[in-house]
Amino acid sequence: MEQSLVTEIAICIIAAWVVAVASQVARQPLLLAYLIAGFAIGPHGFKFITDARDIQTISEIGLSLLLFMIGLEIDLKRMLNAGRVITVTAIVQIAGCVLLGWLVFGFCGLAQNRLEALYLAVAAAMSSTVIIVKILYDKRELETLAGRITLGVLVLQDVFVILFLALQPNLKNPAAGPLAQAFGNVILLLSVAFLVSRFVLPPVFKFIARLPELVLVGALAWCFALAGFADFLKLSPAMGALIAGVMISTFPYTLDVGAKVTSLRDFFVTLFFVSLGMIIPLPTWSYLLWTVFFCLFLVGSRLVTVFPLLYKMRQGYRVSLLPAINLSQLSELSLVLLALGRTSGDVSENSIGIAAFSFAFLAVGSTYAMLASNSILQKITPWLNKLDLHDLDQTAADSDSARKIHRICLLGFSWTASSLIEEISRERPDLLPEIVVIDFNPVVHEKLKQRKIHAVYGDITARDVLHHAGASHAEIIICSLSNTVLKGADNLKMLRQLRELNPAAKIVVHAELLSDIPLLYAAGASFVTAPRLLEAANLLHVLEATEKHFLDAKRGEQLQQLENRSEVIP
Repeated sequence: MEQSLVTEIAICIIAAWVVAVASQVARQPLLLAYLIAGFAIGPHGFKFITDARDIQTISEIGLSLLLFMIGLEIDLKRMLNAGRVITVTAIVQIAGCVLLGWLVFGFCGLAQNRLEALYLAVAAAMSSTVIIVKILYDKRELETLAGRITLGVLVLQDVFVILFLALQPNLKNPAAGPLAQAFGNVILLLSVAFLVSRFVLPPVFKFIARLPELVLVGALAWCFALAGFADFLKLSPAMGALIAGVMISTFPYTLDVGAKVTSLRDFFVTLFFVSLGMIIPLPTWSYLLWTVFFCLFLVGSRLVTVFPLLYKMRQGYRVSLLPAINLSQLSELSLVLLALGRTSGDVSENSIGIAAFSFAFLAVGSTYAMLASNSILQKITPWLNKLDLHDLDQTAADSDSARKIHRICLLGFSWTASSLIEEISRERPDLLPEIVVIDFNPVVHEKLKQRKIHAVYGDITARDVLHHAGASHAEIIICSLSNTVLKGADNLKMLRQLRELNPAAKIVVHAELLSDIPLLYAAGASFVTAPRLLEAANLLHVLEATEKHFLDAKRGEQLQQLENRSEVIP
């Protein structure tokens, strides 16, 4: 019986919601739930929907909105200012994975031809921004060096997607003329997008800013106008939507637009991934074997292209390995690219099915791997050492220096420790030679060495590192890191280990919860800092200054305090 479009949409949304609720109970990614829902109701499942062409047409709106939102989140300034480590890593990772994938997939028979092998290689080179950012945010690792490298690579992967989308319509017949015309069309699209976003959109958005609904409609009009213009130029409409988002990402209205488009995007994106799930075939042993092969290739390609390069650039094996683990999954954009290739007749349903199964397996596996990355690192460290791969331990000269007894030991170097070093530099510079800092951030390590502050590279939760750095002989030991920042430990465990190493030291630790303070004192803490109490007292002073109309003076006092301040972590 032929179903109406409304009925088909209802079936898709209900199925997606039911499976998504179950996935949340199991703590699995929503995108995986949508693919499962699509498979279940599609022609290879329970056949609630046997012809998904109408749903696929509607879902293309979701694709445009998804890429538009990704564009809104791309920080061009940050991307252009990306450090050498991030830029080189991203280029090598993308180029290396594409080249390896093109050769491997074409040789092993997974792809039917070289063009399909290229699509699969590009898909395998991309990592899931949605999954990675969510997990790093939950782990509070977005601002760590490994987190920043991971995010930088993801941003440059998005740039690569823009370039590939520009070439995608002409890949089947890559003659010089059509490719040159395609590049010309890309330049025209970018030029028009830049000029309109630079000179036309700002005054228009400023004029309608008082009517939030018009801001939203204007942003959507801009998105689909550029998508339509890209289609007119015989480029990918998805590329136009992505560029539209990038071009207005710096507008002051971006956050408001993003918040309002999110609900609309989620509806259509749900349909997109449900419709994608409908074309996933029934799993066979052949599918499962190819899926395992694809997953192993993807994880192996990340390790091969990311770890050795970062290690060679003297980032230590911790910072070298964590981005490789973080990037070891398939991007949702990879499924989008393969779907576009299928529309063009370049990619078979077989490849999309294998990629979809791989996305599901890697989404689950990489989630657990990222959550347990520090445990994985600790377990493989002995194997890395056997392979003569050492972390950024000190040179022989540094080791001799490390044997010098330092009276003050700072465990971990974050914002509080940075400000403490600055205060000591201003008020008690005589104490600087007596300080040793233990941290595994190589950037901090180099900056401290430039200031002639002794630094030991290592994990402060490792007993051997603490002993090697001289914590067992220090008079004062300070750990200013919160439990949420410490990996594989907490302040109470740290305190007990430090007391065992150095029973006589004065040990200062950090507490987030007030209920932890008595426990820390009972375990032997000499003093427990509770920054929330200091911040609350400061806010009370601000409140009192506001009531007495002294807030300007208070602000001036703060700005004066910040003058000529040069911290290791700004």
